[in-house]
Amino acid sequence: MSNMIRLRADTFSRAARLAGYRSDYALAKAMSVSRSTLSRVLNGTLRPGNVFIGGALVALAPMSFDDLFEVVREKQGAGDVVPPGQP
Repeated sequence: MSNMIRLRADTFSRAARLAGYRSDYALAKAMSVSRSTLSRVLNGTLRPGNVFIGGALVALAPMSFDDLFEVVREKQGAGDVVPPGQP
């Protein structure tokens, strides 16, 4: 099993609205990522990388890493994700 970082999409979207970002384009620009990258991470087809995580923490301050992201274990080969601490 390996660990991966997953976006807390609902919290992220709520924080973006509260921070005043009215469009994905504006948020992506503030995060220094492309709008397509933002969209793919939000819909779960792309895992957030270092640039995305750093951009989110800067654009959505004072939100913390733990507010916006979670670390989960992925069963190798099965594509299943289990919460940390679970077998």
